[in-house]
Amino acid sequence: MSRRATLFDARFNRVFARGWLAAGYLFLFVPIVALVVYSFNASPLPNTWSGFSFKWYIALLNDRELIDGLWLSLRIAVLTACGSVVLGTMAAFALVRYRRFGGRTLFSGMVNAPLVMPEVIIGLSLLLMLVTVQRAVGFPERGVLTIWLGHLLVGMAYATVMVQSRLQDLNPQLEEAAMDLGARPGQVFALVTLPMIAQTLVSAWLLTFTLSLDDVVLSAFLSGPGSTTMPLVIFSRARLGLNPSVNAIAAVTVAVVSMAIIAASLMLARAERRRASDVAAAARGDE
Repeated sequence: MSRRATLFDARFNRVFARGWLAAGYLFLFVPIVALVVYSFNASPLPNTWSGFSFKWYIALLNDRELIDGLWLSLRIAVLTACGSVVLGTMAAFALVRYRRFGGRTLFSGMVNAPLVMPEVIIGLSLLLMLVTVQRAVGFPERGVLTIWLGHLLVGMAYATVMVQSRLQDLNPQLEEAAMDLGARPGQVFALVTLPMIAQTLVSAWLLTFTLSLDDVVLSAFLSGPGSTTMPLVIFSRARLGLNPSVNAIAAVTVAVVSMAIIAASLMLARAERRRASDVAAAARGDE
C-alpha cells in the first residue's frame, strides 16, 4: 500500500470517528438544549414557538406541587448519594482487602445483583417486603424513608463497583510503607488511601445523586401520600399533556446539575494538580 493511500485511510478514519462522536453528542444533548430553549416559549403549546418569555418560570414559583417535588427529590438524592458512597466504600474494602471470608461469593453476588436486576422487580420485591414488615411491626410507612431505602439499594451497588475497581488498581506497598512508619490503620486510610480514591468517591457521589434524582420506577412503588418526587409529578402530568412549567423545572434541574458537575470537575482537577506537584516535589527532594 502506498504512502498516499495510508494517509488517506488515516484521515478517513479520523474524520469518520469524529463524525460519529459528534453525532453521538448531538443525539444526547440536542433534546436537552431544545427543552431549555422551549422553557422560554411564550406559547402554551410545547411545539409552537411564539416568542421569548419568562412566564413559565414565574408560573413555576406558584406551582407548589412541582416545587415540593423538586425539593423532596433533591433531599432524597443527597441522602442517597452520601449513604451509597459510605456503604459502597465499606463493601468495596471488604471485597478487595479481605479476599477470604465466609459468604464472600454470596455477598459479592448480592451487591452486584441490583446492577442487572430490572428496577420493576426490585421495586415490587421491596414493596412486598416493606408491606410485610409494616404489618408485623407497624413500621415503616411508605414515604420518604422507603424511597430512600430503595434508591440506596441501587446506588450502593454502583458505588461499590466504582470504588472496588479503584482499590484494585492501588499499589498496596504505599499503605504498607505508611504502616511501617508507625501510622495506625485509621491514619493510613485518612492520609494515604482516602486521597488516592477521592476522585472515585466524588464520581460515585455524582452518579448515585443523578440516578436517584431521575428515578421513577422505584419511587412509584415506594412512595406514599405526601411523598411525590419530581419525576413522578412530571410523569403523571405527561400522561395528560405537558404543561410548559415542566420545561421550566427541567431547565432549572439541568442548570443545578451542570453547576454541580462543573464545580466537582474543577475541584478534582485542582486536587490532581496539587497531588502531581507534591509528587514532583518529593521526587526532587529524593534527588
